[in-house]
Amino acid sequence: MSDKNVLFMARTTRFHEFVRTLGTTMGAEVFAATPDSPGAAHDFDLLVLDADGVRADRLEQISKWLESRGNIPMLLIVDEEALPELHLPAHARADFLCSGASTVELEVRARRLMGEDDPFLAEDIIKIDSMTINLATYQVYLDDEPVDLTLMEYSLLSFLATHPNRAYSREVLLHRVWGFEYCGGTRTVDVHIRRIRSKVGPQIAGHITTVRGVGYLFKD
Repeated sequence: MSDKNVLFMARTTRFHEFVRTLGTTMGAEVFAATPDSPGAAHDFDLLVLDADGVRADRLEQISKWLESRGNIPMLLIVDEEALPELHLPAHARADFLCSGASTVELEVRARRLMGEDDPFLAEDIIKIDSMTINLATYQVYLDDEPVDLTLMEYSLLSFLATHPNRAYSREVLLHRVWGFEYCGGTRTVDVHIRRIRSKVGPQIAGHITTVRGVGYLFKD
């Protein structure tokens, strides 16, 4: 009998065989369901969700359902083009990987969510005044309360916070945070900075400095 049970939730079978490799790599038993009718005929230790076509409100409902079952962790499989809109529920024990990832990465992330690896290292935690950034779980807290950030907001904030006291141009931030293939203009950086400032409050927002004619700097 398997030590762990994994529920795979998807509308299609495109990742069915990929997720079933957890049966070989971890000795887990994998069950299937759809996002609209989870069924939950079995107890399970991890939900793997193909996020394609799953709306944000449905994702939030699934997160609350997992919380009601003992805060079961969730691993999302996300298409790369959907990353800018990815919004991990703030209270969820959640992680994600991009479609096209290896079975090794799938196993590592699954084990981490189920507590089968070491707890986060000290270097995974950044504390700045009342804010805590957990680099291992992609979560930000203010006074132990989770901050509701999109993935790109989190990525921009964590990049600046891990590279303090250095000014970065908008072009460099686009390259480092959004990646080589981003085709939008530099104004998107300003929009994301404004959203971050509004969400983290005035104390933390004061660390994010606008450098005229250049871009932004995070003061530690």
